[in-house]
Amino acid sequence: MIPFSPPRIDDETITAVSNALRSGWITTGPRTKKFEAELANFLQARKVACMGSWTGGAELVLRWFGVGEGDEVLLPAYTYAASANVICHVGAKPILIDSKPGDFNVDMQSMLDRVTSNTKALMPVDIGGIPATMKSVQGELPNLISPNNAVQDNLGRPLVFSDAAHSIGAKINGTPAGSTSDVAGYSFHAVKNLTTAEGGALAFYNENLDAEAVYKWFMKMSLHGQSKDALAKTNSGGWRYDIDEHGYKCNMTDIQAAIGLVELARYENDMLRRRADICSQYDTAFGEYDWAELRPTPQGVESSNHLYMLRIREISEAQRDNIIDRVLASGVSVNVHFMPLPMLTVFARMGYKMEDYPNAFDAYSREISLPVYYDLTDDQVDQVIGTVVKAIQKVLG
Repeated sequence: MIPFSPPRIDDETITAVSNALRSGWITTGPRTKKFEAELANFLQARKVACMGSWTGGAELVLRWFGVGEGDEVLLPAYTYAASANVICHVGAKPILIDSKPGDFNVDMQSMLDRVTSNTKALMPVDIGGIPATMKSVQGELPNLISPNNAVQDNLGRPLVFSDAAHSIGAKINGTPAGSTSDVAGYSFHAVKNLTTAEGGALAFYNENLDAEAVYKWFMKMSLHGQSKDALAKTNSGGWRYDIDEHGYKCNMTDIQAAIGLVELARYENDMLRRRADICSQYDTAFGEYDWAELRPTPQGVESSNHLYMLRIREISEAQRDNIIDRVLASGVSVNVHFMPLPMLTVFARMGYKMEDYPNAFDAYSREISLPVYYDLTDDQVDQVIGTVVKAIQKVLG
């Protein structure tokens, strides 16, 4: 069976984790701080804060910006539930925006058109490794009315928070994709290009923010609001601390960071190149067939190639599901990204209707995600291609 997306775990990774365990320092410590510094350099960010997950970090971003009851956050209908869950967690309302026609990413102009006096944040999502936001949109946002806290008052407009969970390493005209936003959030989950098993990071880009002060706030609030982490408490008299806010628990550990440091060191010149090569092989092979709709890649964009999202022209959702069943039965694991939010019970119960987002449904209903991972061999790529082609031709007759 060819798996869908196993993590890259080799002797270098195992040695790094073993060294972290033997060091006796397994929670947030020197490896995490080093990982943050190297990520900031790689992402060209002013500061990076590592977290236990993208989700934990994203909720902290909304709470830091003062998003709460009565506020609205704009995001795509076509995304994973985590993007919307954090909005609901803080008591705000998700405002779903349809995808661009023929695309997976959100229509940014439609998102801008939906901004109201209740809008506190925009959350574009980079689906599959392709950036949703091609340029800075901050100058097109109106001033906030009745800011909720000092951070909102200082920024003076809705926050642009990029859900870049899929797109670390993606570029727009040579610059990191997330740098077009105020803050970008990255995921290091087990299936991501760059993994720490679980984990995430926040990259701060806005020049008007006090990056050091913001970083300290996120470090504090990721550890129950405690004024000192375990590393700081090793100093003389370090046992004494304070808690001045009700914080959360979503800090990254040094075990996670040990994996991340190995992955980051070989990411750009090794991992990204192999993923690009696999996706290029898929493009070449499926480009021969009229039924194949290949990944849309805007001019000037270098994808992180997190997903290879193949669409099949003029088929129904039921036919797509039949194709998937045949591919799986032939020994190749495939997936679907994603079920749009209105299709999920918890969001349908909130009143969202799939028929209001026709472009998102169209993209989802014809999509199959194919295996893309570092250790996938060229022979296995050929096997995936042959299996998928055979299954599609069988269903299409």
